Amino acid sequence: MKKISMLYALCSMLFALCAQSALAVCPVCTIAVGVGLEGMRILGVDDVITGIWAGGLILSMIMWTAGFMHRKGVKNGYWYLFMLAVYVLLVASVWWLPNVHFGAETFMGIDKFLFGIIVGAVVFYAAAKWHAAIKKSNGGASWFPMQKVVWPVGALTIATAIFACVIYL
Repeated sequence: MKKISMLYALCSMLFALCAQSALAVCPVCTIAVGVGLEGMRILGVDDVITGIWAGGLILSMIMWTAGFMHRKGVKNGYWYLFMLAVYVLLVASVWWLPNVHFGAETFMGIDKFLFGIIVGAVVFYAAAKWHAAIKKSNGGASWFPMQKVVWPVGALTIATAIFACVIYL
């Protein structure tokens, strides 16, 4: 288990270091989501809420990689599908780790962590698209500094608050 965790951490760090120049979604936003995810897992927060942040992180990394690939001139859609499959397999590998028991609890008939990932990815995507629409309608400028970070992280925070009310109340 320790070797798998160490390998996973090293691969994640290597990928993050190599993808710094891709700014499809800013690195600060991705780091903020990652810190939120790890903090919640350490505190023992429900898997739905943790999954929301994991979904945001996964989508952020996918958008980062897609932006990097686009800037490097990758035009073939199969590479984008391959990249998406790699991220899905990385997330799916969580269920195969020893001593990790996902699926024991469900929310609306779906594994809690998987449900949270889906919600987080949808919320993050909607917030990123909303930011892009604001910039487009505003002549390429945001309404305020760091809006690119505030919109997705704020949307994930709101989704977290909503699901925390549903789960804990």
